[in-house]
Amino acid sequence: MKLSRLARLTIILAFILGVMGCTGQPISTTTSDIQEKSVKGYEDLIVGFSQLGAESEWRVANTNSIKETAEQLGVELCFFDAQQKQENQVEAIRKLIVQRVDVIGISPIVETGWDEVFQEAKDAGIPIILVDRRADVPEDLYVSYLGSDFLEEGRNAARIMADLMNGQANIVELVGTIGSAPANDRYLGFREILKEYPDMRILASESGDFTRARGKEVMEGFLKKYGNRITAVYSHNDDMSLGAIQAIEEYGLKPGVDIKIVSVDAARGAFEAMIAGKLNATVECNPLLGPQFFELALKVVNGEPYPRWVPSIEGIFFPDNALEILPTRKY
Repeated sequence: MKLSRLARLTIILAFILGVMGCTGQPISTTTSDIQEKSVKGYEDLIVGFSQLGAESEWRVANTNSIKETAEQLGVELCFFDAQQKQENQVEAIRKLIVQRVDVIGISPIVETGWDEVFQEAKDAGIPIILVDRRADVPEDLYVSYLGSDFLEEGRNAARIMADLMNGQANIVELVGTIGSAPANDRYLGFREILKEYPDMRILASESGDFTRARGKEVMEGFLKKYGNRITAVYSHNDDMSLGAIQAIEEYGLKPGVDIKIVSVDAARGAFEAMIAGKLNATVECNPLLGPQFFELALKVVNGEPYPRWVPSIEGIFFPDNALEILPTRKY
């Protein structure tokens, strides 16, 4: 295999540095160690993970699941928080290549711009698992995707909205981070179903960047422009929905009554809003992916069969049973 110049330099640097692991100790590469660890257990794994940030309740729960599961299983985890910057994720992957981790997990902040650094990981023999978000790269640059069907989440949100509104609505849409996989697919999936309902119109669509503060700000702008014409809100996540609820109340209308709201995530805050009658439905996007991620990582490292897509198990929730379900929610 022909290695890129950067990959060759990375390998040379790793040998020069003595290949320091996440704990600061050299990683042994003797023949006896390789033979002993030809089939690895969780306690043998060194896993790198590049998290995009902590923009929402969902993301914090996702991070906690990864970290807590690693600790429970005895996995050595090299964790990097990119703080919502793609360049930080690229830098983290390159650091993990130098550290010679067994596998890299990443939740890409956006879909594009990964080809070069993913190729560097492949050249170094380190498999990449996409977690929660997809990347627009050739399929040979990653081994598997673990996460939701974002298109179906958008479709489900539209089906629920159509039922709530009896097929007639003036909708404003709070979009997630521009260029991210969930924002792209939830946008497309919603519109796919709306084609069947000519009396359901999207008045405006704008990014709230998956945050409560930005969701409130965008909703304030929608209300200022369209006012009482708005009859429904479709939000790509619960945090933006909670911001929109604040804006609607401050405008003098009743969220969940005067303006119906359908959201995505099924975080605890959404259940509290449903119990209060301020949110009409939330489509689950499960963040508790730690156990599935490390199980998949172990299979990949040991050369066992694994699927190209590991879907997370999810549901749809409504106000009528929110009070009963809330105590069982872990995020």
